[in-house]
Amino acid sequence: MSEPSYPASMTFAATDLALLESILRDFCADSGTLHAIGDDGALHLRCGIGIPAPVLEIVKLVPIGKGMAGLAAERRCPVNSCNIQQDTTGDVRPGARATGLAGSVAVPLLAADGRLLGVLGVATRAERTFTADDERAIMQRGVVFFA
Repeated sequence: MSEPSYPASMTFAATDLALLESILRDFCADSGTLHAIGDDGALHLRCGIGIPAPVLEIVKLVPIGKGMAGLAAERRCPVNSCNIQQDTTGDVRPGARATGLAGSVAVPLLAADGRLLGVLGVATRAERTFTADDERAIMQRGVVFFA
């Protein structure tokens, strides 16, 4: 797993980074991002690991419906790609390809009452299709960020 790297203009909470690192380790993933829903209705980057700094700058604010994270938020269901480098669904944005990653899933994090809290993205360098069980487990683990 890559060491956390992010632009100097961004600082992430150590607890968020530790939680994200734990999730990545448990799912044998190389990188991840956590976005929280803001008062403005957009997703705001809360932390990231293993994502190139220029990409972090691009994804620090994600509109609902844009890219994998925005689509997961809009649809309230996981958005999964076994290889974002070759994806033709339209769900993957060019910035995601710039990560050099392949297998990726973005899952919405929902409160018990159904409110959207944020989106957790997990990715690997190798092709990988995250199973429905993986998606559910990642969602359950991700809600801890908002406890």
